[in-house]
Amino acid sequence: MLILGIETTCDETAAAVVQDGRTVLSSVVASQIDLHAKFGGVVPEIASRAHLESLHPIISEALAAAQVTGPQLDAIAVANAPGLIGCLLIGVSAAKALAFAWSKPLVAVNHVQAHLYSTLLEEGPARKPLSPDPGPLTPLFPAVGLVISGGHSSIYHVRAFDDVQRIGHTHDDAVGEAFDKVAAILQLGYPGGPEIDALARQGNENAIDFPISLLERDSLDFSFSGLKTAVLYHVNGKKGRERDASSLSPQQKADVAASFQRVAATILVEKLRRATRQYEARCLIVGGGVSANSAIRTRVQALGRELRRPVFIPPMKYCTDNAAMIAGLACPLLQSGKVADLTLEAVATT
Repeated sequence: MLILGIETTCDETAAAVVQDGRTVLSSVVASQIDLHAKFGGVVPEIASRAHLESLHPIISEALAAAQVTGPQLDAIAVANAPGLIGCLLIGVSAAKALAFAWSKPLVAVNHVQAHLYSTLLEEGPARKPLSPDPGPLTPLFPAVGLVISGGHSSIYHVRAFDDVQRIGHTHDDAVGEAFDKVAAILQLGYPGGPEIDALARQGNENAIDFPISLLERDSLDFSFSGLKTAVLYHVNGKKGRERDASSLSPQQKADVAASFQRVAATILVEKLRRATRQYEARCLIVGGGVSANSAIRTRVQALGRELRRPVFIPPMKYCTDNAAMIAGLACPLLQSGKVADLTLEAVATT
């Protein structure tokens, strides 16, 4: 089964061809980081226009790299939710046009749930889970899934990849957004995640006792605004404007980054621990751009060893937004008969 996937939910224009839901024949991603860097975040109008300009050549490149033509495809898949509405409309319109032109089934894919599926993507021999080792080559259900990115911090009860229920979400900032804002406070670059990760390696993660917000005792929800504000007051003063990061030494900046990262990872891991016990999960699945963070990957692997559960995290190249995960998840959806029609709409929130 050959499926073309299209991804335009935010600031990456992507297309990919995936065979049988797992083998990535091509994956092409056009990043917009340079367009948005000077604004310190994604500007929806700029993102939409960039998708409009890039999508056709990106799809053509993906098909050529996979050595596949449109008529050879079994389906067209597109991320239709959630995301920036203008960006979503570009991808959904293109997918509907191709499905109509080539007389192919159209499959609607939830972008966030696709991040969980990305752990199955491979370009060669099947990968093993990160911990413990040896272990199963595919996730065991029921599972607990954690999606962490610039726009999402959610926990899911995963009974199958086409049967996913959200059981926890953020009350305010997503963890990736918190990383970006802390990077801005420290006067680092954009996007902030990789900058914080690199700087934290030079710091003492126990140097600063930032608050750990876990909400109610059994809550699976998140809150990162208090942590972000604590960093702001530590760096800029009690009123948030008495000084700025330029007054800190390089070591002090590194200590702030490391201490912030430790607390963020602690919150995520504790929620995963709670969810695993509450839902008697057989494995842990983590996806999304923030799953590329080295400290979080290490802590999640340690939790897997502690709970004696396999941990599945995607390869680094599939942590951030990509179309391979869209085409991959479309395979079990198509096999289950979950096909959309040409009235498919883009949905900003789900």
